[in-house]
Amino acid sequence: MILSDALVEALCDWGVGYVFGVSGANIEHFHDSIHRLGPGRLQSIMTRREDAAAYMADARGRVHRTLGVCCSTAGGALLNLAVGLAESYAESVPVLAIVGQAPTAFEGKGAFQDGSGIGRAMSAKRFLETITKYTAKVDDPARFWEQLETAARAALSGRQGPTALLVARDMFMAEVPPAPAGFPRTLAELLEPPTNDSAAVARAFDALRAARRPTILLGHGNRRSVDPEAVVRFARTARIPVATTMSARGDFPNDDPLYLGVAGAAGHPSVHDYIRDQTDLLIVVGAGMNVMTRLPLGSLAEKQIVAINVEPGEIVRALDPAIVIEADASVAVEALTAAFRAAPIEVEAAAEYELRRYVPRLAGTSPPPGSDDLLQSEALAALEPYLPANGHIVLDAGNCASAAIHMTRVPAGSSSTIALGGGGMGYAFAAAVGAQLGSPAGARTVALCGDGAFLINGLEIHTAVDLGLPILFVVFNNQMHGMCATRQQLYFDSRFECVSYAPLDVLQVARGLGPDGTLWVGSAGTLGELRAELDAYHRRSPGPGVLELRLKQEEMPPFSMFLPPDEPTYAVPSVALAKRIDPPSDKPIRRPSVRPTSPIGSPSSHLADREAPLAPLDPPLEGERETGRKTARLARGGGR
Repeated sequence: MILSDALVEALCDWGVGYVFGVSGANIEHFHDSIHRLGPGRLQSIMTRREDAAAYMADARGRVHRTLGVCCSTAGGALLNLAVGLAESYAESVPVLAIVGQAPTAFEGKGAFQDGSGIGRAMSAKRFLETITKYTAKVDDPARFWEQLETAARAALSGRQGPTALLVARDMFMAEVPPAPAGFPRTLAELLEPPTNDSAAVARAFDALRAARRPTILLGHGNRRSVDPEAVVRFARTARIPVATTMSARGDFPNDDPLYLGVAGAAGHPSVHDYIRDQTDLLIVVGAGMNVMTRLPLGSLAEKQIVAINVEPGEIVRALDPAIVIEADASVAVEALTAAFRAAPIEVEAAAEYELRRYVPRLAGTSPPPGSDDLLQSEALAALEPYLPANGHIVLDAGNCASAAIHMTRVPAGSSSTIALGGGGMGYAFAAAVGAQLGSPAGARTVALCGDGAFLINGLEIHTAVDLGLPILFVVFNNQMHGMCATRQQLYFDSRFECVSYAPLDVLQVARGLGPDGTLWVGSAGTLGELRAELDAYHRRSPGPGVLELRLKQEEMPPFSMFLPPDEPTYAVPSVALAKRIDPPSDKPIRRPSVRPTSPIGSPSSHLADREAPLAPLDPPLEGERETGRKTARLARGGGR
């Protein structure tokens, strides 16, 4: 059997389902083997860019708790693929990358796309070793099975992450011996037995017995434990309130009475206050407590912290927790649950807690002339009832993601995915495909993206059209990179540079990606138009769609680092009322009374005229709720 056939047979046995990639001279034997041997067992998904292939594999690994597989040829294709592999490495996502290389005989001798590291050729192996757990060059057919098993086992074991196999064009055609006895035939056979630290669990339970108001902070690492639902059972058994990180907001039921909300840069001020002021024991499960999570919480130096993590190095370096349980998260919390049942503890309820969000406010003054008056906050309020239950929500980078995290709930049974390892724009357009593929019949995906992300990876919409996937891509089009503009407004006296571009018509571009009715497209610049477009999309047969939101006025993102400590907040109604949230009558969206300080709605040539710093927060003007553009509508906002 030739190597490429053996590789495909192994991937079929493991049930990975899909291989994401773009073909080329040095990877084409792999694709030929998929064509001959894969039908009904393994499908190649042709992406439009290699970084998108890695993003799709990343999302498949995250959402479906499996091994994502991607591939590329050598040279620039490898460098593109590396962008997504770096995201998976930072966020501990199991991905296997198969990377074609130039023929062995030509290495160092002027080969096209040479990755040998000889002479001026880049070293593909050394490069990939910086962003993978394991990289091997397959240069001996007799070692193929060993290297494949090692790569897959490394991706799925301990702190999971990407691995890579470099295979020269001639190696794909080389004969390999039969798989050795004991070679794993399923992914389950590749997993290491989960570990636990019984002594540390006992210390953690003693700390729990002594605490009055413990709180669980749940990170997305829990999603890759043996049983992610174990922490839900533990929280409910012990009646301990739960907050999630921004990456894990779908990992605890948002309608559970124990759910506090989201901690982190785009999280909820009430969560930060509760952890900082009322929590006396913080149980951190599957979170490394990076800067984006911990900064809004203030100093945690005096807080007693229990860290549960399969590889706790990051949280130890960041916080030096008092108790560290180096274990699979589900195994550790199951042990705590058993201890609690054997010796129940009275946990003080958070009776007075109410979820609070920041009141939306504009970053500039009056909108430019025209009929479009939609705010991003209003758009998210209108979108929330349409977010799918038992489906997937994928967020891109920037203000729109921050606002979605802050202002919307995750429906029951749905995942919520965001790339915070590298934070690159364009992730969601590809990741939505990886999340949707392999989902049960009837599942839908919504991707929330900015126009900047659309310009980077929006052509992956064409991949969704190719596959007929029920994904709605919502593009928040404010004609700029909103998060970058906000930072320049705050920290550079509104000297806007490299954040805006010529007008972009997302609707017209999208129409070219799905002719003959294969792609639904819509555009809205008012709340009425948005409601009509949402209704139109959901009345048609499930399929891909693009909904452009034309946003002429920018709002301050609910990003805690950008806001003063006394930024106004409002209480969120109970979950039962969450489908229709009206604003408190005394808290309208406030409009600064100075000249515009944001380039929203302005062409690039006008940016030089905007030199005012961020406007101070003025109190609402008398009668403001009845004037302007219905400023009493409380909504949810931000966009990149």
